[in-house]
Amino acid sequence: MRLRSLACAAIAGAFLLGAFASAADEKPAATITISAKAVGAGAGYAWGDGKLHYNGKTYPITVDGLTIATVGASAIEATGEVYELTKLSDFEGTYAAAVGGATIGGGGGGIAMKNQHGVVVHMTATTQGVSLTLGASGVKMALAK
Repeated sequence: MRLRSLACAAIAGAFLLGAFASAADEKPAATITISAKAVGAGAGYAWGDGKLHYNGKTYPITVDGLTIATVGASAIEATGEVYELTKLSDFEGTYAAAVGGATIGGGGGGIAMKNQHGVVVHMTATTQGVSLTLGASGVKMALAK
């Protein structure tokens, strides 16, 4: 059973890496900044807000999501680039990513995520606190109402 789980994770990771590799050569359609907090013991939860800079305008956004196999607490400041965004409404959705990172004290990490509309977000974060995250994450991002 464990071997099957590892094989599924490897296949999912390879698929996600291939999907995100093409965005690296493109010019971003938008940029994003996020401030969030995360806590967890087994399953974890992250929430926060930020700003999406798109077509010369700034839009407030909300962020919340679930992480799997998370232990600890973190304060996250992140910046990123948004690709494949052709209309503002496509930004909203649940972004999926394959992640694996550890932080002790101050550290940093990067992640690539893609939503159901094909929008890709590449994020770089600086994390404060102690956090260990392994597995798949889902993050919901939406325009603030």
